[in-house]
Amino acid sequence: MSFLRAVIAIFLPPLAVLDKGCGSVLIVTLLWFCGWIPGVIAALVIVNKR
Repeated sequence: MSFLRAVIAIFLPPLAVLDKGCGSVLIVTLLWFCGWIPGVIAALVIVNKR
């Protein structure tokens, strides 16, 4: 995970997971709307996967 991608995941979580697939974007977006922290955590976990 690059530093830039981690920063994007903190400020705009759905944008950070765009290349991971539609399901990931949908999940992160829904969590982001429910609360900022769950969206950020989900984005960081998805971005950190290899």
